[in-house]
Amino acid sequence: MNIPPFVLLIALPLLGAPVIYLAGRFGLTRGARWLAPACAVAILGASWIPFALSVPDVVQGRTATYTLGSVTLALDGLGLLLAAVALALGLVVALYSGPYLGHELGTEKFSAMLVAMVGVMIGLGCATDLFNLWIWFEAMAVCSYLLVAFYREQPASLEAGLKYLMQSAAGSTLVLLGIGLVLAQTGTLRLEDLHAQGASGMLVAAGALFIIGFGVKAALVPLHTWLPDAHSQAPSGISAMLSGVVIEAGLVAMLRSLGALAGATGLWGPLLLAFGAVNMLLGNLMALRQVQVKRLLAYSSLAHMGYMLVGLGFFVTWHEVSGAQGGLFHLFNHGLMKGLAFLAAGSLLFTLHIQRGDHAPLTVQD
Repeated sequence: MNIPPFVLLIALPLLGAPVIYLAGRFGLTRGARWLAPACAVAILGASWIPFALSVPDVVQGRTATYTLGSVTLALDGLGLLLAAVALALGLVVALYSGPYLGHELGTEKFSAMLVAMVGVMIGLGCATDLFNLWIWFEAMAVCSYLLVAFYREQPASLEAGLKYLMQSAAGSTLVLLGIGLVLAQTGTLRLEDLHAQGASGMLVAAGALFIIGFGVKAALVPLHTWLPDAHSQAPSGISAMLSGVVIEAGLVAMLRSLGALAGATGLWGPLLLAFGAVNMLLGNLMALRQVQVKRLLAYSSLAHMGYMLVGLGFFVTWHEVSGAQGGLFHLFNHGLMKGLAFLAAGSLLFTLHIQRGDHAPLTVQD
């Protein structure tokens, strides 16, 4: 059976995650705490091989597909872009987090969940039906919950993790309700088949549920309230992943679902433009009053999500291709820029506090 390279791109991190955990547990008994982070770096580094093998098909305009039973995966340009950001930032975070968390308990769990989260985000970008898109989305959420609350002995960290869990779970429930409406109306969940559906009030309601549900993870205002706490309380490497690629994966999921319902109504474009304008305004205004650096960067991410939404809204509303190109190019820019900004803030935090066992927030006064 011919297996496309992108399937290995998904499978390698997912199969490697339990290996990382077991290697980390073995390393703890031998005094080799570095073993789990080293395995994470090795697996994410090796994942670039199937990524490189997958690029030619996408560049030449071909969409690679793979079907297993009733589940079909496909890699297109948007999926490849998400995979590139997730792999690049994941590898940098794996390298960064070894020294950063060297003295903490549970580093083997951290490394395993980090690699698994990269794998499920790539899978999310390759989903071809709404239900499996939701499954990948939920798997990403579970991994990120555990990583946000990594400092479980700290009340603020647990509070941020609980807030993230409750709001994301509510959003996921709304997405599942929307999927039920789509299935009841059309009898199919395949994204390709849904493109042919015409105007329908039930599909409009489903699209609204998708905007709210996926919008929680994409940090659309006013669904963003989990974001500043989660970003500021998580380890800096996970703050980088949350801001640099997790919220963007939520945006990709929303674009996939709304794109499939494009025939239901012409309101999706104006809605994206409206959310983009509000995100830009509120994100920048809230960032101005922050004294904690990681909270400042978190609110800045709201504004940058707004820039992406405005570009994509222009494309959906007026079919202006340059709008989509600009929005997706900024997705790549923001993933690397904001991810590295959080890692830089984490380096200062490590130097000033963490290496002494103090998890105090990094403020402007520091």
